[in-house]
Amino acid sequence: MNNRLPVIVIIIVILLGLAYASFFVVPAGRQAIVLRFGEIQSVKTEPGIYFKLPFSFIEADNVQMIEKRAIRFDLDDMRVQVSGGKFYEVDAFVVYKITDAKKFRETVSGDTVAAEQRLTTRLDAALRRVYGLRGFEAALSEARTEMMREVRDQLRPDAMSLGLTIVDVRIRRTDLTQEVSQQTYDRMKAERLAEAELIRARGREAAQRIKAIADRQVIELESKANRDSEITRGEGDAERNRIFAEAFSKDEDFFDFYRSMEAYRKSLADSGTTVVLSPDSEFFRFFLDAKDPKRDGAAEAKPE
Repeated sequence: MNNRLPVIVIIIVILLGLAYASFFVVPAGRQAIVLRFGEIQSVKTEPGIYFKLPFSFIEADNVQMIEKRAIRFDLDDMRVQVSGGKFYEVDAFVVYKITDAKKFRETVSGDTVAAEQRLTTRLDAALRRVYGLRGFEAALSEARTEMMREVRDQLRPDAMSLGLTIVDVRIRRTDLTQEVSQQTYDRMKAERLAEAELIRARGREAAQRIKAIADRQVIELESKANRDSEITRGEGDAERNRIFAEAFSKDEDFFDFYRSMEAYRKSLADSGTTVVLSPDSEFFRFFLDAKDPKRDGAAEAKPE
């Protein structure tokens, strides 16, 4: 009995190992492909515990786990040409699911890296076709959504041949290449300089127009002021002459005397001018009259 005990233990251990190797667990978010001698026996898409043959060491019922959830992979710096002939760099990403695990195993041996390499080639071709029908501005406008939808629809048939379903395609970035960027910058700079010069020319034209209007207004104001001043001066002269005429009519002798005194003051002022006149000149009649003894005697006799 004691000799049989080790054998029984070994048999129990072997049976437990076989029992353990006969079951496998499919977790949530994963799916399993059961392979028997390299051939696909079944695909388990629901989470749970499943039975298989335990002889994986002789290629009997191996289990390959495949992702069931959505997978994203990015593609950066893809070079595409638009309808205008210029090249641009595009960054995009693809979201896909493995919906046909059997086909996925048969086409790419269940390798997501190999599948994504094929998708990259097809995505590059789809982007080239979509961008080739449009200009660069389309990727920056509302047409961007339609472009992504077209790329997705073009990519789906090729993805289905790999057992994949394309959930979405997104374009993250569309930029000019370095050489095109410099050319575009130079062109935009030249356009801005031309626009600035046009604005300055319009400003100069507006300034000349405003200056001409201001000059005309100045001339008009000066003319009006001169006219008003001449009218006022004329009215003043007329009023002065009226007052003089009225004063003259009241006392002609006094007015004559006043005007003569004004003439003496202006002509005999210390102006450095020499005037030669005869003493008997009419200009000095009031001086002569002032020395007349008859007038002095009359003036002295009058107070009595």
